[in-house]
Amino acid sequence: MKDNTIKLIPHQEIRKLGITPQQCIDWVEESFSIKYDATLPPKISIHPQGDDFFNAMPCLLPSKYGRYCIKVVHRIERAVPSLGSDIMLYDSHRGNLLAIIDGDWITTMRTGAVTALAARLFKRSGVNTYSIVGLGNTARASALCLVADNKNTPITFRLMRYKDQAEIFAERLKDYKHVTCEIIDNMEDFIVGADVIISCVTSASQLFSEDDKAYKKGVLVLPVHSRGFQNCDLTFDKVFADDRGHVEGFRYFSQFKYFDELSNVLLGKISGRENDEERILNYNVGLGLHDALYATKIYDMFVSSSMAYHQIKEDRKFWV
Repeated sequence: MKDNTIKLIPHQEIRKLGITPQQCIDWVEESFSIKYDATLPPKISIHPQGDDFFNAMPCLLPSKYGRYCIKVVHRIERAVPSLGSDIMLYDSHRGNLLAIIDGDWITTMRTGAVTALAARLFKRSGVNTYSIVGLGNTARASALCLVADNKNTPITFRLMRYKDQAEIFAERLKDYKHVTCEIIDNMEDFIVGADVIISCVTSASQLFSEDDKAYKKGVLVLPVHSRGFQNCDLTFDKVFADDRGHVEGFRYFSQFKYFDELSNVLLGKISGRENDEERILNYNVGLGLHDALYATKIYDMFVSSSMAYHQIKEDRKFWV
């Protein structure tokens, strides 16, 4: 007899599964590879006040997976942490709800994994330095995935100073002997010296640099949260995104010099970077596709592990 109970899978139990950053990268590669066989409507976004939001993100995986998923993600300024999410996972063949899953770990780690994959696909050849602004959990996840994707290759993280977060961030990575951290004190030096820019700032009310020429030839910009680089929309050689439907409402979408989707690059249908002078912008706004595949993998691991479960939310600011 099939188990018809609805599993409650909280943050702490997901962490006990021991999922590695490398597995996270493998899962986002798998999800991008099945994108055009999945049903993936654009997310619905509602803003209750200011920059706060609730997003609803549905996805139906290809039939062989037998899964439908919807995630609700929110950013509320006074919440701790400010970003939070919850996932409902269904059996798409039988229609029953399989699990309610804390989405915070999934959202954070799949976002970090996408960042690492995009860096691999689009960065200039020979680059091993990554500049990060916004040093919360998503940035930590991105760094851990970049470390995993580069194995023992020496890499450097340039950290934009904010309060004491750069020092705390560097402390988190101190056990990785092939990793070096540098702290940058002003945004101008941060932009001018960057080969790869990873922005994990959740809210930006102005451009990071008014002068688009401050971005060097060959730079790759990865805005995890999309604001702050709108002048780059008009001047960069290529813009890629995880999904057209998520960015075609951007103010300057019609003025992009070139646009395509990351999945087409990964699948070998088109070229990504074609030379080391192209300035490339890659908007990975976040796909319910990744959430659905991660939720499926985690559900299957959880059921097979026979782990106890409790409905508990994480409430620490930093946990990655």
